[in-house]
Amino acid sequence: MTVRELIRLRVREEVARRNARPDRRFTGLVQPASETGPDGDRPRGRRRVDWERQADIAERAFLSNGFFVLVGDRQVEDLDEVVDLTGDPEVVFIKLVPLVGG
Repeated sequence: MTVRELIRLRVREEVARRNARPDRRFTGLVQPASETGPDGDRPRGRRRVDWERQADIAERAFLSNGFFVLVGDRQVEDLDEVVDLTGDPEVVFIKLVPLVGG
């Protein structure tokens, strides 16, 4: 599986959970701008989120270092890199967030 496919799979699953329970807090890899409420991460209303659009945003975020992906004991750096998941390696997504106050 490529890193691109892995990211798209994760986003598709997150969005499916969000669309199934629109009243719950959305804590996905990427946050739909239309979903951000006054407290920063509460969903607004019951509008369905488009997983493909969110996956495209996630790919761009990966390319601009918005988050990192670790597979096993190494960081993957290319969307088209093939990762072997047959040995059940630990896959970690590390999302970077800006610090408040400088």
